[in-house]
Amino acid sequence: MSAPAPSTLAIVDAEPLPRQDEVLTDAALAFVAELHRQFTPRRNELLARRGERRAEIARTSTLDFLPETAAVRADDSWKVAPAPAALNDRRVEITGPTDRKMTINALNSGAKVWLADFEDASAPTWENVVLGQLNLSDAYERRIDFTDPRSGKSYALKSADELATVVMRPRGWHLEERHLQLDGVSVPGALVDFGLYFFHNAQRLIDLGKGPYFYLPKTESHLEARLWNDIFVFAQDYVGIPQGTVRATVLIETITAAYEMEEILYELRDHAAGLNAGRWDYLFSIVKNFRDGGAKFVLPDRNAVTMTAPFMRAYTELLVRTCHKRGAHAIGGMAAFIPSRRDAEVNKVAFEKVKADKDREANDGFDGSWVAHPDLVPIALASFDAVLGEKPNQKDRLREDVSVAPGDLIAIDSLDARPTYDGLRNAVAVGIRYIEAWLRGLGAVAIFNLMEDAATAEISRSQIWQWINADVVFENGEHATADLALKVAAEELAAIREEIGEETFTAGKWQQAHDLLLQVSLDQDYADFLTLPAYEQLR
Repeated sequence: MSAPAPSTLAIVDAEPLPRQDEVLTDAALAFVAELHRQFTPRRNELLARRGERRAEIARTSTLDFLPETAAVRADDSWKVAPAPAALNDRRVEITGPTDRKMTINALNSGAKVWLADFEDASAPTWENVVLGQLNLSDAYERRIDFTDPRSGKSYALKSADELATVVMRPRGWHLEERHLQLDGVSVPGALVDFGLYFFHNAQRLIDLGKGPYFYLPKTESHLEARLWNDIFVFAQDYVGIPQGTVRATVLIETITAAYEMEEILYELRDHAAGLNAGRWDYLFSIVKNFRDGGAKFVLPDRNAVTMTAPFMRAYTELLVRTCHKRGAHAIGGMAAFIPSRRDAEVNKVAFEKVKADKDREANDGFDGSWVAHPDLVPIALASFDAVLGEKPNQKDRLREDVSVAPGDLIAIDSLDARPTYDGLRNAVAVGIRYIEAWLRGLGAVAIFNLMEDAATAEISRSQIWQWINADVVFENGEHATADLALKVAAEELAAIREEIGEETFTAGKWQQAHDLLLQVSLDQDYADFLTLPAYEQLR
């Protein structure tokens, strides 16, 4: 008697979308189902391990490089695989969601790389998940265009040699995709995003002289990197492409991963393309992990934590040294400024700050950096051109002058800044505005001339929570309390209602966003991720 056929993925509680059958083919869904069977149990174990690690940090209020992996760090002989030609020069990378207009603009932007984002810059509505995949496939087949219904402006792709190389970012391990289930169990969003993209586009990209390249978000340990490596090995065998075709850049955006950079590269060494310094999620991770650690771990206003803060400098310098020691690219942080169409003076000041930031990164040895808007591409390009010249990267700069002790990475109190009342107001204002847009399906949102994504909302609500629980006293003498947060949030909501008018306010999700921000900011039990309760409300 033959074995029963394996169960197939079910599409649950989802309205049909135009052309979804091109993405959700039987063969693609069978591949995602197999990824789920093979790897979700390990993913679940690793999520449980995160909780154990957090409990240990709560008990000790410290972190250290791992003694059990000392041999990996001490062995100078190993390197990651050489970069493929399409990823050798990464001096400017643009980030953004995969809607149709952004897909065209990002590919045309003049950046070397586009981070096509299914994670923090994309609210995971079923429409965004499926149509984002369709937009990328259409771009590779050169059958994509877009006409803005409001302006009438048309967008089309430039010639192939002018387009950015795509590095796709799937969702983090903690998120589920409730619309795809196997035997009643939701598939991890990471496996859905990776699986659909890889299955449809791996060979397509090879034929274009590129490959399936990925950014891996919110990694917390080298064991999580090992899981991804095993997924890559399985996937390449499944579709019949050579091992090592996949390349992955890991975001070092959690404090625990900062202590395991070499080990993360080692686990992915046949598939590793580099590491990236992701600022807002990194700060969010520090608050999350050291929230019980007392006054010395209290962060000041987020805008006061620049990349020149001693503990941030230790993190970025260690990242460059680690990457170059192992032959990997070191990619710098985000310039999130959105140019104003009305205020040239605002632009002038902001462009000077962006230039200074990118000059610093290029001079520190980074091989490239992120921007959020096409207008910033030339600024970042000039900073890296000045250092690189005709060279594709500066991996030959080994930065052996850098020495970072374990305590340097968590020396939060080395920063001479304190939380302010204006910082609280800003956290509330940005949090409400961002969550409202996210609940409407928008993941990348321009707020106060900055492009904000889910990491912004995470650091905003984390700081409100931390300041209240640490009984911070602001410079105006007011104590950070739940009552104060409620008062500021009510004032902010009223100001938004007045600013946009009653009709627009009522049509939006403002009250819902206000309530959700306060829920995750004031609950005694700190939610691991804002997007978990938010996803329950995303319909």
